[in-house]
Amino acid sequence: MKHILTDIEGTTSSISFVKDVLFPYARRALPGFVAAHGHEPAVRRWLDQVAAENGGLCQDEMIVETLQGWIDEDRKHTALKALQGMVWKDGYGRADFTAHMYPDAVEALKAWHAAGQAISVYSSGSVPAQQLFFGHSDGGDLTPLVSNWFDTEVGGKREAASYRRIVEALGVPASEVLFLSDVVEELDAARDAGLGTVLLDRREDYPQPRTGEATHGHARAESFADIRP
Repeated sequence: MKHILTDIEGTTSSISFVKDVLFPYARRALPGFVAAHGHEPAVRRWLDQVAAENGGLCQDEMIVETLQGWIDEDRKHTALKALQGMVWKDGYGRADFTAHMYPDAVEALKAWHAAGQAISVYSSGSVPAQQLFFGHSDGGDLTPLVSNWFDTEVGGKREAASYRRIVEALGVPASEVLFLSDVVEELDAARDAGLGTVLLDRREDYPQPRTGEATHGHARAESFADIRP
């Protein structure tokens, strides 16, 4: 494989960090963030989209309540992801937290990059949020290791068409791309698009091993150290 395409949550990083640190932080900070920045075009764009999709909400307080409800539901909505990314940027800038990265992922990504392997990221989080995550990680600034960033603007992660768009953007044959994820259904979609796949089945995130039929025939690894691109 010439190109690694990796997910973040549950793959390079723990599910618990996103659910226990990032999501609660965004939920708490959203009201103040919108009050301070809601007039800015980059923020207003997303607030207006949420309002339009929910019957024309007329007050920012109502929009914020809708967004907070989506956070509680772990809804994969592009507007929510974009606004969360902006809130997290403030948090990273104040060093309120650093992004969790598994040490084996940091080591492997650095080794693959040094060996000339191209690396891209595809996550449901917005591209700016991904870049903040990698830029303020436990392993330091890892953004120089990543060539391309993709989010749900290219499509849902369980849709084969999304991976075809990514392959087209990368300009390489699908057979030369290896997708890493902890979600079997995402891997199914990637395989349908012709990509190679590896299921990350970390004990920290999935105490009950997924083996046999549960892997849907995908190669399985418990850490990046087990992966040989």
